[in-house]
Parts: sequence; C-alpha cells; structure tokens
Amino acid sequence: MNSTTALVFAVLALLLAGPVPAVFSRATWPYRAPRAALVLWQAIAIAAVLSAFSSGLAIGGLLLVPGPDGRPTTAPTDEIEALGLPLWILYVVVLAITLSIGAKLVFSFVQVFVRTRRRRARHRVLVDLLDRSSDSGRPFPGVRNADIRVLDAVEPIAYCLPGLRQRVVLSEGVLTNLNRSEITAILSHERSHLRSRHDLVLEAFTAVNEAFPRIVRSRSALGSVQLLVELLADDSAVKVTGPTPLARALVTCAGSTAPRGALAAGGPSTLIRVRRLGGARTDIRISIAAYLAAAIILVLPTIFVAMPWLDELGRLLGSS
Repeated sequence: MNSTTALVFAVLALLLAGPVPAVFSRATWPYRAPRAALVLWQAIAIAAVLSAFSSGLAIGGLLLVPGPDGRPTTAPTDEIEALGLPLWILYVVVLAITLSIGAKLVFSFVQVFVRTRRRRARHRVLVDLLDRSSDSGRPFPGVRNADIRVLDAVEPIAYCLPGLRQRVVLSEGVLTNLNRSEITAILSHERSHLRSRHDLVLEAFTAVNEAFPRIVRSRSALGSVQLLVELLADDSAVKVTGPTPLARALVTCAGSTAPRGALAAGGPSTLIRVRRLGGARTDIRISIAAYLAAAIILVLPTIFVAMPWLDELGRLLGSS
C-alpha cells in the first residue's frame, strides 16, 4: 500500500459520509423503488465505513518499513529512522484516529442497542398497564389480537414497539375516527414494520451517524431511511386494503407522536406518503439500476481493500 491509496480511500469516505447522502436525499426516484433505495443506502453506509478504515489502515501499513534483514519491522526506532520523525508522527496519528473511529462505531452500536431497548421495555410496561383493549364497556371491532394495546386518548395515535415482545399501540381516537378497513390498514402498516424489523435498519444508521465526526457526517441518510421504511410499510398495507383506506388513516394520524424507539404511523412525512399513494407504483428498471449501483459501491472498494493487503501478506510471508 502507499499514501495514494490512503488518500483515495480518505476522499471516498468523506464523499460517502457527507456530499453523496446530501445529494441522494434530494432525489425523488426512491419513492418508486423504496426497497432498492434502502439497499443502496445500506451499501453507501457500509462502503463509507470500509473506506474510512481502509484509509487509516493503509497509512498504518506504511509503518511496516523494511528492517535491516529486509523483513517488515514494527520497531518504532527503525520506522522513525526510515520515515523521519515528522512523517512517522503523522502516520501514527492517522492510525490512532482510525482506531478511535472504529472503537466509537462499536460503542455507538452498543449504546444505541442498549438505550433503545431500555426505552422500549419501560414503555412496553406502561402501555400494558394502561391497556383498555379488554374493557368490556368499550367494544373495539377488529382489535382482538394479543399484541395490540389501546390507550385512553382522544387523539388519533398509532405506533408499534419492535422487539421480542412486540406491541401495536392504538388510541381510542383511532378506533373512534377510523372505520374497519382504515384500522386494518394501520395495523397492516405497523405489523409490516415489526415483521421486517425496520427498527434494526434505523438503529444501524443511527449508530453510524453518531460514530462519524460531526463535521463530515450527514443526517440526510438517517432521515431518508426513516422515510423509506415508512414507504415500505405503506406498500405492505396497500396490498391488504388498497391505497384509499390507508391514505385516510394516515391523514387522520398525521399529528400522532410516538416515543423514541417506536415507529409511528403518522408524522412529518405524511403528505409525501399520501401523495405517493395516488401516483406511480414500483418501477422495476429503477430498482435494477439501484441494486447494480449498490453492488458496485460495495464490491469495488472491497476489492481494492483486499488486494493490497493480500500483496502485503504475501510479501511478509515471502520474507519469512
């Protein structure tokens, strides 16, 4: 490996962490291919992480200068003698930054995982205590499943709590203001989130967003992925009830809120989603192009990462 390789990976990591998500988030074609767009977002995130690590490790590889016997050395004194003190310090600092980003990434994943599940567990206990779905004095047509909880609130509220003990939470306002087909649409939407484990996708993007330095990261990726998982859940509900009941239910629940860690049916993206329900459906050509782009973004950096390190390994084994 050489400094050019490290520079290329550094530039690629910066582009994939900032400008590329900013541009991608303004595109409208993902509305016609949300699943493929979500895969492309995941490929961009993984490639950004790989490129960041590759840049730092490429610099770290430059520290393995040939020693007196021709074999790569890890002795600092030999490295300083071969590289010069200023360059050696620069390489060590870059390697340390890379390792710190890796440690922060692992820490962010653990932190997001633990924090989110604690919030969900506390809220799950709360909705179980406040549940009125079994109230004999208030019939709730079509709401009989064990995972559904009904809250005594007049505002239309609908959201789900993912996890091993899943919950779909509705308010009395939803049951009062929606008809049977609209309630079915909302339930289908929320259960699509639970079935597809969209929460894990959002947790991963949250962790990556928190791991990258604030100056280079972009929140566009997280916001776009949040919208895409809602579009996917909408598509699942449309297959059950059609677009009209879902659109009416989304408008009714547009102002609903949900605790952090839950997935709400309404929210700020409601207008975009309702407009999409009356527009074009999934475009297979766009999907294919997005899947190909995702494969290229993942495969090419991986190849360019693996080949230099295989060369280094071969050189090390050949010198032994």
